[in-house]
Amino acid sequence: MSANRKRSDTMKLNDRKIRILEAIITDYIATAEPIGSRTIARKYDLGISPATIRNEMSDLEELGFIEQPHTSAGRVPSQKGYRLYVDNLMRSRELSSEEIDFLKNAISFNVNRIEYMMEQTAKALAMLTSYTTIVTEPKSKKVSIRHVQLIPIDEDEAAAVVVLDNKSIKNHIIRSRNIPDADKLNIISSEINGIIKGYSVEDIKSSDVAGLVRKYTEYSDFITKVFKAVISTAQQEEDVHVYTSGVRNLLGFPEFSDVSKAKNIFQTFEEKDMLITLLGEGDDTSADKIQIIIGGENNMEELRDCSIVRANYRFGKNSVGKIGVIGPTRMNYSQTVSVLNEIVKKLDNIIGAVVDGEDGGYDE
Repeated sequence: MSANRKRSDTMKLNDRKIRILEAIITDYIATAEPIGSRTIARKYDLGISPATIRNEMSDLEELGFIEQPHTSAGRVPSQKGYRLYVDNLMRSRELSSEEIDFLKNAISFNVNRIEYMMEQTAKALAMLTSYTTIVTEPKSKKVSIRHVQLIPIDEDEAAAVVVLDNKSIKNHIIRSRNIPDADKLNIISSEINGIIKGYSVEDIKSSDVAGLVRKYTEYSDFITKVFKAVISTAQQEEDVHVYTSGVRNLLGFPEFSDVSKAKNIFQTFEEKDMLITLLGEGDDTSADKIQIIIGGENNMEELRDCSIVRANYRFGKNSVGKIGVIGPTRMNYSQTVSVLNEIVKKLDNIIGAVVDGEDGGYDE
């Protein structure tokens, strides 16, 4: 919706209508029940009579900001009403010290396992919002190999530790009938690094790999498996890794008590491509602001009764990860935006420290 359209919608509402619309939205978020004029007069100190409230509600309905789900029921916010609310009326909410401490302790700083941090982020966000969350690992267009270290385990196994230029570290167990000893593994590690260091998968010359295999013929099976592991690591890292949490949280909301609706939601969360689409496709490193997509605005039939609050977080200059919260259209937008802002700030702090080679921390 354009800025001019937003202003036009707001100008149609006097202060009294705005206060009534806020009361309807606030109440419906909390109760999931339609609300009538008498209930508004009783619960919210607006200083006006139920009859006046009823007249104003009729105007709000005519303007499309609220609707009547049943003939004898009260009113509920419409998608247009929610849009006006989040764009013009919603107030930011300060997180409590308990919530901040929870995030500080829940999301661990662990460069060796960035996927663990993503899992913890998804879980923490789901717990604080009571909605469903999606997080993607930072994605860069091309991953380069920084270092490979081979470590002996026993006579049939060795570990290949692969470090990529995005600072992620992956461990592979290499099984072979002939594992070099520790000294030989160090030498082979050095030679492998001479071939692949700083290269992407596409840059590795097959002739250099074949030359190393010929040089260490007795370990040809082992070396071949090491290169396969290295290439697999880089290719997987260029793929988008998606983490979800709290999928069952949505079932706790009365909007999704219908079995067919619940089934559609579960099917959506089994489709990786659909989740990526929900978070916004592409590597848009300029989109730093939190975005709120309400109901049918997401163009996905399965989630037409849901809203998505999403944001980006950064990993260096050219790599971006995405994070989102999915809940009913009557979600507590203010709280969700506040929690998401705090998590993005924490991720940016941790990942910024990793990229800069510092010890990760958390800004109070």
